[in-house]
Amino acid sequence: MDKPPLVLLHGVGLDRTMWEPVTALLADRFTVVALDLPGHGARRPVRGDVTLAELADGVAGHIPVGSHLAGFSLGALVAQHIALHRPELTRTLTSVSSVCRRTPTERAAVQARLRNAESDFAASTGASIERWYAGTTVPHDVIDQTRATLSANDVDSFLGCYRVFAGADAELGPRLGDITAPALAMTGENDLGSTPEMTHRLAAALPSCRAVIVPGARHMLPVERPEAFAEALTTFITESAHGDTAHV
Repeated sequence: MDKPPLVLLHGVGLDRTMWEPVTALLADRFTVVALDLPGHGARRPVRGDVTLAELADGVAGHIPVGSHLAGFSLGALVAQHIALHRPELTRTLTSVSSVCRRTPTERAAVQARLRNAESDFAASTGASIERWYAGTTVPHDVIDQTRATLSANDVDSFLGCYRVFAGADAELGPRLGDITAPALAMTGENDLGSTPEMTHRLAAALPSCRAVIVPGARHMLPVERPEAFAEALTTFITESAHGDTAHV
């Protein structure tokens, strides 16, 4: 029997290679498809006023009907948009390290990071690496690969995508209840930007969603804790196939 498709969408400023730590763990069970979002990786830069809908449309044509769809950070917002507007593509929805319905304080924090990136892109890249990896045991060569990917971005294209990341949760928030796919929301216990509180918010907003908080993990959950990510995802998909989508 053919393995079901699992489509992975990365975060802002990254590319499909961020999923390399988990693809081998999932390949026995799924046909894994890791895509570059528009403006990232091998894709052409996007305009500074790019929209969430345009990012979603830019990958939707590469997603097989009935896929298990998993997005990380910005990719989670793109995945939620696809689940809302193209439900036929989405068998299940997994949002990893996702923001949700930011509070005024949380919105001010991401807007401050956006302003920092607009004024000093190199410094903001260093700040991201520190925020994502400080105190973790992720190997230095993996951290250096993340830094190189971030640094290689076209700055205007990156800023356009970051503006989507900074504001799309407000666009999606009122419509989350219309998403019908079984859903998983997961993040790290020590994620400073996509906090456990946001994950619980997302799980409460989606009609059929469970929340998983990985102890001790920071933002780059699939990179830092690939085994924990793969186990939670596989368990969720297996149980959703049997109709067990209760909150945990």
